[in-house]
Amino acid sequence: MMHGRLLDGRTARVITDAHGRIRSVENGGPNGPERLPILLPGLIDLQVNGYGGHDINADGITVDTVHRLAEALWAAGTTTFFPTVITAGEGKIVHALETIAAAVRSDPLLAHSVAGIHVEGPYLSAADGARGAHDARYLRDPDTAELGRWLAASDGLLRIVTLAPERAGATAYIEAAMRAGVLVSIGHCAAEPDQIHRAAAAGASLSTHLGNGIQPLLPRHPNQIWSQLADDRLSASFIADGHHLPADALTAMIRAKGIQRSFLVSDAAALAGSPPGTYTTAVGGRVSVTDEGGLVLAGSTLLAGSAACLLDCVRWARTHTPLSDEDLLSLAAANPAELAGLADRGSLTAGAAADLVLLDDDFRVLRTVVAGTVVHRADHTSQL
Repeated sequence: MMHGRLLDGRTARVITDAHGRIRSVENGGPNGPERLPILLPGLIDLQVNGYGGHDINADGITVDTVHRLAEALWAAGTTTFFPTVITAGEGKIVHALETIAAAVRSDPLLAHSVAGIHVEGPYLSAADGARGAHDARYLRDPDTAELGRWLAASDGLLRIVTLAPERAGATAYIEAAMRAGVLVSIGHCAAEPDQIHRAAAAGASLSTHLGNGIQPLLPRHPNQIWSQLADDRLSASFIADGHHLPADALTAMIRAKGIQRSFLVSDAAALAGSPPGTYTTAVGGRVSVTDEGGLVLAGSTLLAGSAACLLDCVRWARTHTPLSDEDLLSLAAANPAELAGLADRGSLTAGAAADLVLLDDDFRVLRTVVAGTVVHRADHTSQL
């Protein structure tokens, strides 16, 4: 059982069963003089490259890497995540997919948390800005035969592929991915509006971190941001870390796309949580964590992923945007669950997975439960 207060101020007791499900959500009675912690469903992050020093894209990724990454994310309130493999040679991508699949087979809790894999690239634009931190040596056109090899290597865990729709063969690839049950997301592209709309007509359904991974100078209109915002066939992810999008841009884009078609991702890299300095990593090579918490290619202002977890993004958006707590919870839990086809996640309802997070008033994690099992407890919360 977990006892806490919901975002609307009501208190609740969540009763779980022996199968890791929510059996019931009961009225928790009045809030006492010592305020109860905030009780939320676990957060769902569909784009995680790494966190806490654990890197999905490292050359030496092991099953233990995936386990340690999950533990770090659980401590940060994320209970479901899509490990995200970025642009590389096919051998490296396949190795990462095979390793993640092996990790999932090794542990039921990890199998619950890793609900899919996201491959971002290598079918991306080579243009500066649009390419971001992806290694230009490995960028290539979409290949449906490679898609089949990825599906086999991942034991069917592949769920999302991000590509640039202007790449030759993109339409056929999108159609093949749709038939295989893989979502296609538009991102890291320099596409014209008609290419965006053709991709959506072929079955692309998402935009990857809209407003980023894009050429630095765009015409006022038309341009690909307007086209992706306007196309209702596309839902869009946003990185609310304070570096990828200013507050006004984030607010306006979410309002244009609509809450129901929007969701937050962290795009976290392994250096998330590291002190300021310059490091060498598999993603981007020489990268710097700035004094303000941004993550950039060393010596430039080009972003190299995020140094924030999903809960950090929620905290930043609470402070800097007019979005309500209820809307932010939708963006970080219910919406990604729905878009990824995870019908049992993202809500506190009977029958849902018992993925739960207790937070203090500053939205810091006190306890995390995954499928009914306590996987993280802050040192001072043993009596909660």
